[in-house]
Amino acid sequence: MNKEYALYKGDELLGFGTLQELSSQFGVKIKSLLFYQTPAYRKRTSEKKGKRLIKC
Repeated sequence: MNKEYALYKGDELLGFGTLQELSSQFGVKIKSLLFYQTPAYRKRTSEKKGKRLIKC
């Protein structure tokens, strides 16, 4: 069973699905999606402009 994730930009839900589904939907690499979860990415971006990947 694949894990599902939700991708947010601020309070707006951009997408929901597996990493593979989100990758093809938004045209980004899976590695980039996983980077959205890291503390380094959170420090570089603001809450409103940065994307956040949440594991469901």
